[in-house]
Amino acid sequence: LKMPTARSRARSPSSRSAGATSLAAAAALLVVLGCPGARHCTGFAAAAAPAREMKSVKQIMGKPRRHWVGDGFHVYPVFHDLAFSQELSPWLMFDYASPEEFPPSRSRRGVGQHGHRGFETVTISFQGEVEHGDNVGNKDVIGPGDVQWMTAGSGIIHEEYHSTNFAKTGGLFEMCQLWLNLPAKHKMTKPIYQPILHGQIPAVPLPPVGMSTTECAALADSGSGAVVKVIAGEFNGVRGPAATFSPVELWDVELGDLADAAYELKIPEGHNCVVFVRRGRALIGAEGKEKPVEAQGVALMHREGSTFRVVAAEPGTQLLILGGEPLNEPIAAGGPFVMNTKEELAQAQADYRSGRLTR
Repeated sequence: LKMPTARSRARSPSSRSAGATSLAAAAALLVVLGCPGARHCTGFAAAAAPAREMKSVKQIMGKPRRHWVGDGFHVYPVFHDLAFSQELSPWLMFDYASPEEFPPSRSRRGVGQHGHRGFETVTISFQGEVEHGDNVGNKDVIGPGDVQWMTAGSGIIHEEYHSTNFAKTGGLFEMCQLWLNLPAKHKMTKPIYQPILHGQIPAVPLPPVGMSTTECAALADSGSGAVVKVIAGEFNGVRGPAATFSPVELWDVELGDLADAAYELKIPEGHNCVVFVRRGRALIGAEGKEKPVEAQGVALMHREGSTFRVVAAEPGTQLLILGGEPLNEPIAAGGPFVMNTKEELAQAQADYRSGRLTR
C-alpha cells in the first residue's frame, strides 16, 4: 500500500530426553481428556521441559501517527524509521489500518494502478473487504480473516480498493499490509498470487504457562482460550499455508479472555522477531523484565534465544507476530521497488516509466 518517498537507500548487511518423554505423556493424556488440538496443548508442562534461552526485548516502538494511502487506507506506519532496514529483515514495511467506519459510497476508495518489483506484499483483511486486480489477470476479493499474498518478483502492476460490495454497504474496515523482501536470487522470479482463505489457516491452541491438563481441556472446550493462527512458518509442529522464498513466520495470535496469563512462543534462534499489539495491551519479555506495549505499539526482540514470553495485560489482547531469517543482503528501496543496488533500482524505475516493467 505505502508508497515511500521516491529516494534510493542502499544498505550493506550489518555484522552479525526426559523432558520430551513427559511432554509426550502429557499430550497423550490430553487426547483422552478430549482437549481440541491436544497434541499442541503442552504449555502446562513447561516446568518439565529443558531450560530455554529467552529472547529479550531490544526496542519498544509506540503508536505512530496515521496517514492516508490513497483515499481508502488510513494507516499506522508500524515500523517507523526502521522500515527498509536490516534491523527487521526480511520484513520491510508494515501498514496497519485500525477499525474505522466508512459510509456507503458510489466511488472506489483505495489506490489505483501502480507497479512493484523485487519483493512481496501480504495483505490481511480483519474486517471489511479488499479487492485486488493486476496486469497478470488476477482479480480477487478478500474478506475477514483472508490473506492475499502477492509476489511482485520481476514486476507487476496492480490496484487495491475497498471491494465494490463493501463500498455500496459501508461498514467497519480493518486491515494491514506487510512488505516482505525477496532474496537477491529470487527478485526477478515470475509474479505469483496466493489467495489464502481464513478456513485454510490452522488455529493452534496456546495454553498459558503452568496450566494443568484439566484446566487446559476446560479452557479449550470453552472457546475462550488463546490460539495461534499460522499464516506462514511453523508453530508447535503445524505449518501455515503460505509458500515463502526464505524462512518466515507470520502468526495472528488471540490471547483469549484470561487477563494476566503468561504465554511462551518459540521462534527459531537467529530470526528477527517483531511483536505487534493489534488490540489490548501486553507485557513482553522474560519474567521480571517485561516491557509494556500498548495497542498499535511494537516490540522488536533480540535475535538471540528461541523463546519469547508475553503476558496478556487485558482480556481479548490480539497480536500479530512477524519473524524471519535475516537475508543479510543490501537493500536499495525507492518508491514501490526494492532491489539490492542503486543500479538495479534505477533500472526498475526506468522499466516502469517505459512500460517494460512487466515484460
